[in-house]
Amino acid sequence: MTNPAGPPLAPEVAHLSFLLGTWRGKGSGTYPTIENFDYTEETVFGHVGKPFITFVQKTKHLDGAPLHTESGYIRPVGTDRVEFVLSIPSGILESLEGTVSGTALDLASIHVLGSSTAKSVTATTRAYIVDGDTLSYDVSMAAVDHPLTHHLHAELHRA
Repeated sequence: MTNPAGPPLAPEVAHLSFLLGTWRGKGSGTYPTIENFDYTEETVFGHVGKPFITFVQKTKHLDGAPLHTESGYIRPVGTDRVEFVLSIPSGILESLEGTVSGTALDLASIHVLGSSTAKSVTATTRAYIVDGDTLSYDVSMAAVDHPLTHHLHAELHRA
């Protein structure tokens, strides 16, 4: 697969090409310390011809106000494992590792680092599943003295 405006896809990430594209849709969030919420999202998985996939996510409240953003990179480790590093502007960095199975990623944090002013997050998991032109995901986190708890679910469609 090639990027029409860029270089050919690196062969090391060809098995992750199911992620590539712009995805839009809706999600919902919950956590013991906050009120439940709904949001819209745009996520872009891209590439620059090197052996990694780029990731940029932006969410908004249903009224259109900005809510959250994060960016990072997915790097394959062979054909059945990946490393995913994320930067979140609230002062959190996540390093996750996990498996690739068909068109699914199952990831768990190996490190979560926070700046001195970031909320305390100690662990995360992320599961992404692509079925045709639909991407769904679930995120869980252990934060602010709560154990690993489901936090986000979204269903996005390839734009």
